Amino acid sequence: MKKIVLFASGSGTNAEKIILHFDKSKNVNIVAACTNNPNAKVIEKAKKYDVPVIVFSKEDLMSRLVLEKLNELQPDLIVLAGFLLKLPEHLVRAFPNNIVNIHPALLPNYGGKGMYGMHVHQAVLDNRDKTTGITIHYVNEHYDEGAIIFQKEVNIEDCDSPEEIAKKVQHLEHEYFPQVIEKLLN
Repeated sequence: MKKIVLFASGSGTNAEKIILHFDKSKNVNIVAACTNNPNAKVIEKAKKYDVPVIVFSKEDLMSRLVLEKLNELQPDLIVLAGFLLKLPEHLVRAFPNNIVNIHPALLPNYGGKGMYGMHVHQAVLDNRDKTTGITIHYVNEHYDEGAIIFQKEVNIEDCDSPEEIAKKVQHLEHEYFPQVIEKLLN
């Protein structure tokens, strides 16, 4: 049985799609949903599917407390699904090539500190790009610089707002992120 630990900071829509994708799996188990935000909607979504929730502070993450908990869980894959904090080096080093993230743009474009969610979509719109997409990548010590695993592009010429772009990008995230995770575990 392969074990996944999810990390999310907000609404948890990607986390929920991943949980649903593996809900009936005999080979994969979501062993925890971790969040740094005690008010994150991902908490109720995880509890709805009986996924244990771990809430921690930024200090817990930077110290060794979160790493100790992960070592207890022994995940095969750690999945960042809308997790907004940078993982500390000691955690990245403890799980080399076992932490993946999804980014709402085609990296290396629109990556780095502060480039998440609507900030990305607004930058894409301001730049008048004709396409955008998603990037699933391994996590290293730097924001959005880990090796790229998968990218999918979408046309946004008909989009007039960052919200319209977000809707198209989120559709790609929900469709492809669970599939890519499954392939990584096989």
